[in-house]
Amino acid sequence: MDADQISSLCKALGEPNRLKIVQMLSGREQCACVMLEKFNITQPTLSHHMKILCDCGLVSVRKDGKWSYYSLNRRTLEAFTDFIESLDCGGDHRCDGAACGCR
Repeated sequence: MDADQISSLCKALGEPNRLKIVQMLSGREQCACVMLEKFNITQPTLSHHMKILCDCGLVSVRKDGKWSYYSLNRRTLEAFTDFIESLDCGGDHRCDGAACGCR
């Protein structure tokens, strides 16, 4: 992931409702109508949040007629996890980014 992708993903996760949506999608696909029942927001507001989550690549959408089903994009999630894990060099602050020898 490049810096722009990581920044976009962090901004998307920085809003509490979007973070809750990601938690809801953990482990299973959800219909937008089911997710809407769990929030005190309007359908256009949910659509706005879902667009942001989809645009950053964290969430995928599958359309079935007039229904939208959302799920986590595992590839994006794994790439973001790899980035987060790369931030910890085991306390050796002498590492030099990509040339890190602590792994």
